[in-house]
Amino acid sequence: MLSRRQLITSGITALSCLGAPTPLKITRFDIHKVTLRWRDMVFLEVHTDSGLTGMGEATLETRADMVEAGLRWLEPSFIGQDPSGIEDHWKRSYYGLSRWRNGPVALTALSAVDIALWDLEAKRLGVSVHRLLGAGATPKLRSYFTHWSASLKGRTPQEFHDLALQTRQAGWTAVKWTLPLKGTEPERIRASAAEVEAVRKAVGFDIDIGLEAAETFSVRSALQFAKALEPYRVLFLEEPTLREDPAGLGELAAKSPVPIASGEGLLSRWEFRQLLDAKGAAIIQPDVLHVGGITELKKIAAHSEPYGAEVAPHQCSGPVAHVASLAAMSVCRNFLMQEWEAADDGVYTEVTKGTYPIQKNGTIQLSERPGLGLTVDFNEFKRRFPYKGIPRRAMIGN
Repeated sequence: MLSRRQLITSGITALSCLGAPTPLKITRFDIHKVTLRWRDMVFLEVHTDSGLTGMGEATLETRADMVEAGLRWLEPSFIGQDPSGIEDHWKRSYYGLSRWRNGPVALTALSAVDIALWDLEAKRLGVSVHRLLGAGATPKLRSYFTHWSASLKGRTPQEFHDLALQTRQAGWTAVKWTLPLKGTEPERIRASAAEVEAVRKAVGFDIDIGLEAAETFSVRSALQFAKALEPYRVLFLEEPTLREDPAGLGELAAKSPVPIASGEGLLSRWEFRQLLDAKGAAIIQPDVLHVGGITELKKIAAHSEPYGAEVAPHQCSGPVAHVASLAAMSVCRNFLMQEWEAADDGVYTEVTKGTYPIQKNGTIQLSERPGLGLTVDFNEFKRRFPYKGIPRRAMIGN
């Protein structure tokens, strides 16, 4: 029989043979800001004493400087800490550092750190983040082209028709665009229906359609709009009325022939519970950058499954956020599809030295490289797209 000392020694030897990860200590945060098209982006690098670095993202529209301050507020509580134990770090940061723990700035800062810690831990173990989460090899996840019609100038039915043909030929199987935001409600409903009809005439039902209403209808007018869309088999109508009103969304969803999607502005599993209890959305849209990172996004998705809700995460930010969201969804049974800012694919491919994944046949395939699988040249990113500090919301009418 082995003595206690022998048991401990043999255990340490076994761990060494298995390649137990070397303890690390976080040494500093580096923050990078750029401005690309209509939004400022904020990125985080968490450095360690071993030279390993984890990447996160804290993009928060019109609030870049505020979220940078949030990251600097968190930084002292992480200096000297081992980055492993991500769940413990999340609970310590969310519950322990302040009772004023919610709000978009605080949650976006925490999200960036959480993503960076997942990237770091996976790199330390030599595996991809999705493998660390429990997914199989190189998962392929469906995506949709968001802000799809932003390049159109005249916004005519013919332009929608032609763009739909081009998009289908490029492999996309789903798109989403923002409805016309100007005009009376009847004018907007007629114009939107004409756009959808043009797409259907071009590609039939080979492309799924999501429509962003940007909270611009009442429950009454949203129902009128949904009924006008019924012949076109629209996949979802996103946030037709105020996201703060789950009861109103529930009332609409109960009568609408088009499934309702919502959730990009919700910040925690508790807020999503209110939406789900009200049956306000068949499709929920949490954002990995605002709900608390990969750790919380997985929990929100799992929590929504018993309600029969599907998950189509909101995402129109930077390359780190896109890949982090996909990694989290790789292990979620009720995942539907991932929002994808495809207009930036070329830029993201260049600033990541070709490590950014690109859609093929309507899906995105995750890399097996360690961590998130991204190599971001932040110096080049900042040189090409210097930070401007956009002070007001950009209304993307297309």
